[in-house]
Amino acid sequence: MTRRQALDDPQIAATAWGRFRRMMGWMALGGLLCVGAALLFLYWWAGMLPLHMAIATVLGVWLTFMLGTGLMALAFLSHGTGHDDQVMDRLKDEVPIDD
Repeated sequence: MTRRQALDDPQIAATAWGRFRRMMGWMALGGLLCVGAALLFLYWWAGMLPLHMAIATVLGVWLTFMLGTGLMALAFLSHGTGHDDQVMDRLKDEVPIDD
């Protein structure tokens, strides 16, 4: 019988996903700070913003921030649990390595 590794083990998976959710919660607050800074800068630079521009700015800045932090957090999750070590390179014998 093979030993469960990485995210296959329920205890490791629960710990890792809990850490991921906690990290994303803090990043959501960081995203709100970035949104506030962007709105303040635009108000300082251009004056009052039309409603649709303010909504677009809020959504654009926050969603971009969350997408970037989410992808990085998933990369850290994958590496931190050893999930990356389970990947098998089936082409390593077929592709010549140039030295």
